[in-house]
Amino acid sequence: MRLPVGLRRTGLLLHIAASVGWLGAIAASLVLAGLAVTADDPRTVNAVYLILEQLGWYVLVPFGIASLITGVTQSLITVWGLVRHYWVVVKLVLTAFAVAVLLLYTRTLEALADTARVAADGGPPMTATASPLVHAAGAAILLLIALALSVYKPRGLTPAGHRRRRT
Repeated sequence: MRLPVGLRRTGLLLHIAASVGWLGAIAASLVLAGLAVTADDPRTVNAVYLILEQLGWYVLVPFGIASLITGVTQSLITVWGLVRHYWVVVKLVLTAFAVAVLLLYTRTLEALADTARVAADGGPPMTATASPLVHAAGAAILLLIALALSVYKPRGLTPAGHRRRRT
């Protein structure tokens, strides 16, 4: 389906905004997770895990889902297609994988926040874990690869792209 240029550009603008927002939220998560690992004060560690939970649900998840939806929409309304070019397929797989891991990882963020709440109420002190740092770094790498694919658009048609080209 081909739409007028103005609508395609608006869709592209929405996709870029969602993706940049997601990447920015991941950068913030990376900094916060690094702070938790290096902090000497248990209250700082508690605060970081409480913030990461909120950041996950209210910023990372919405931007991740918006990026996935707008990306699929863009591929369907432009000449690139959803399965016509390998770079689009790889980008789709990376984004879907990142969203799936994020949705699963929010349970870990909730558990860390729950432990931080118990520690703040006088329970045993919270000890930092590298898990949020590793996940944020992995997400940043995946999104930077997706970004590079979007900019460089390596050549290569999928079998479906070759069939479409012949018709």
